[in-house]
Amino acid sequence: MRTRSQSRNCNRQQQQVNPTFVEPFNLVEPIENQAPPVVTMDDTRTMAQLLEAPTVGYEDAIVVPEITADNFELKHGLLTLVQNKQFFGHDKEDPHAHIRYFNKITSTMKFPNVPSTSVKLMLFPFSLEGAARIWLEKEPPRSILTWDDLVSKFINKFFPPSKTTNLRNEITRFQQRFDETFYEAWDRFNDLLRACPHHGFSELHQLDTFYNALNSNDQDSLNSAAGGNFLDKMPRDCLRIIESKSKVRNSRNKPVVAKVSSSTSTPGISPDVAELKDMVKALLLDKKTQAPAPVKAVEESCVTCGGAHSYRNCPATDGNVYRDNIQEYVSQSVATNYNQGNTSYRAPIAN
Repeated sequence: MRTRSQSRNCNRQQQQVNPTFVEPFNLVEPIENQAPPVVTMDDTRTMAQLLEAPTVGYEDAIVVPEITADNFELKHGLLTLVQNKQFFGHDKEDPHAHIRYFNKITSTMKFPNVPSTSVKLMLFPFSLEGAARIWLEKEPPRSILTWDDLVSKFINKFFPPSKTTNLRNEITRFQQRFDETFYEAWDRFNDLLRACPHHGFSELHQLDTFYNALNSNDQDSLNSAAGGNFLDKMPRDCLRIIESKSKVRNSRNKPVVAKVSSSTSTPGISPDVAELKDMVKALLLDKKTQAPAPVKAVEESCVTCGGAHSYRNCPATDGNVYRDNIQEYVSQSVATNYNQGNTSYRAPIAN
């Protein structure tokens, strides 16, 4: 049994707190009691100087490695060649073709002890203009360290994935046009392949797509050149046959169709119907432009003697005789008509 004193001692022990878990008191003085910070006056620039725009931090995006070769300088002629064919960043421009042209130009000049990639990094900004130059200027400073970095960023900017998808669809849906020769169709098909070098289609897929896109006449021509079914040949043999046939520019005669103007065809109709409409319009225009046939003058003829003169000037009779003849003719005509009209009717005879 606990006594009252023992209970008080137990409660006092429970109220004691372990000093290791006691949070320290905040001994920071209140803000109003703190001393103001010391302001150093080491900067002696004037207000105008402090408000000037900074001149640091304007580094280029392209980092050109240090060139240690002696007497190195870019010739003015090389700069001119690069600037003769600049890339503007338009939708119809091909960034792959620009890179190929740029590599061809820079490969014509060699500098001892200077890497070719360093020369390319130095020259590439001069090959850009318009939107393409603005893109490069907006790139973060020192963000392009190698030539591969520059090509990758350039291609991804001006040849996005959506453009790749559109070109792949054009290649897959390729069809020979109505008035297109075999050579023109093959050339246009290769243009699509060059415009998207990363299309991913194998040579077999390309040949099959082109063959099935041709009209029946050109397919028969390829089959004849292959000595049977064109698709039974090896891909390299098929390619050789196509290239051999494409060397003949007029390998298929174009249809002879008279055209008034390509803009006169109504959109939304088939090419055959449009060509027929143009032919009809051409015929109508030709008929309208023809000169009218001359009208033959009416020659006078005398009713009395049949001479080439007016009856009033007939030498065979005078005016009175002519009038008497006319009056007699009129009287006879009236009498004849009266008799003919009354042949079925007889008046009753009075007794």
